[in-house]
Amino acid sequence: MKVTPRRKRSDSAAAAIAATQAAALGPLEPPAHVTLRLGDRPFWNAIMLARARDTWTEVDLTTAATLARTQADIEDLHATLAAAGYLLGDKPHPLAAVVETLARRAVALTRVLHVHAEATVGKSEDAAKALELERKARQEEGDDLIPRLRAV
Repeated sequence: MKVTPRRKRSDSAAAAIAATQAAALGPLEPPAHVTLRLGDRPFWNAIMLARARDTWTEVDLTTAATLARTQADIEDLHATLAAAGYLLGDKPHPLAAVVETLARRAVALTRVLHVHAEATVGKSEDAAKALELERKARQEEGDDLIPRLRAV
């Protein structure tokens, strides 16, 4: 029987200290054997912040680099398609198929890395409940004597 080490409690003081230290360090850097282009960096940083710093393995970091490159390529191709147009005559631009392939790859990689919406935000029914609460808060006509949060 395989025994895995017990995960640390996330509601402890030690976990809070570790989280603060990890946040201060910023996003992880890619492994030395992985090359990222300048345009990949914003995607890399976002991916790194989607999971706790101490949960990334070397293999995950390599896969995350592939996801960052894929997302950057999608953005570049979208810009090219916007300039050239999605149709060439009466047929779709060949780059549209490439964008679709890359989008499917990105979705698969987010699942592998557990950085998709359900893993990072929670189940959709929970998000729907939060959204409903937010909508109600926007619609409430409050008494001026009750302080409310307002955008400034």
